[in-house]
Amino acid sequence: MSLVQERRIGHFYEAARLGSVRAAADYLNVAPSAVSRQITQLEHELGTLLLERHRRGVKPTEAGERVLQYYRQRLAQQEVLLESLQSLKGLQSGSLILSIGEGFIEGLAGPLSQFSTRYPGIEIKVNVCGTNEVIRQVVEDEAHLGLVFNPTGDPRIRAHASQQQPVCAVVSPEHPLVSTATSATPLLTLEALSAYPLALPEVSFGIRQILTLAEHQAGVMLRPTLTCNAIAMLKQFALHGGVTLLPEFVVNEEVNAGGLCRISLEGDLFASPHVRLISRLGRQLSVAANRLLILLLQDMSAFSHSRSS
Repeated sequence: MSLVQERRIGHFYEAARLGSVRAAADYLNVAPSAVSRQITQLEHELGTLLLERHRRGVKPTEAGERVLQYYRQRLAQQEVLLESLQSLKGLQSGSLILSIGEGFIEGLAGPLSQFSTRYPGIEIKVNVCGTNEVIRQVVEDEAHLGLVFNPTGDPRIRAHASQQQPVCAVVSPEHPLVSTATSATPLLTLEALSAYPLALPEVSFGIRQILTLAEHQAGVMLRPTLTCNAIAMLKQFALHGGVTLLPEFVVNEEVNAGGLCRISLEGDLFASPHVRLISRLGRQLSVAANRLLILLLQDMSAFSHSRSS
């Protein structure tokens, strides 16, 4: 494609990414009419409609999605080239974007600190969001790497690592359920949980989706006392006498420090979830992204094969 078409595709890309021509114009600091004109000319040159216009914005057509895929790959290849040239100078500059679920925050501190010490010229941006949004950012090349808990299968992503991380009940050491778990039947049932105040993440979280399936299988419906979208709040609820459900790796530090206890739940659905380190399938990772990937796998407890006590 010609340089002119590349510029026009850039205008089209921003309109599709931001969902409207006006938003793209604001981002590019040009008039909306200029963005519309560039997209119309691109559609004329390619002989196909690229955007569907609606009252609430724009949406790419099937042909538009293919052009977007080409453009994302072009940008990724360009980035790899530039960063490979930088690597010849010792990774003195560049940037990385990491998209993660909230549960990975604490485990990231060590690896990111090590990376920044080794490569102080590389800027790292971390986006904290839900599983579906992590996958979207990775697939659309808005993030180089993603950390997700129990994602649904998506043929567009590549898993560089996958580690089983069961969901468990989390309580304070003084909670009555702790003595129950040390008895002859150490696995908690959903019926046992229903007798205590329970805090759960919102339904958009993978934990709730797992719980919904388990409730259906067991014929039990749990009614949470507290629902929120912050894992920190769920931990605090457990610290102050309540019960919550979280993946094991999320509470490693608190359990090792003696502040919280985790109790295994009955049922294969709670034992089978995995955490994954992902990138877009077919994307060639830069030197910097590969080195960060290695550090994450080496140092994050989420990918440890042995359970911390």
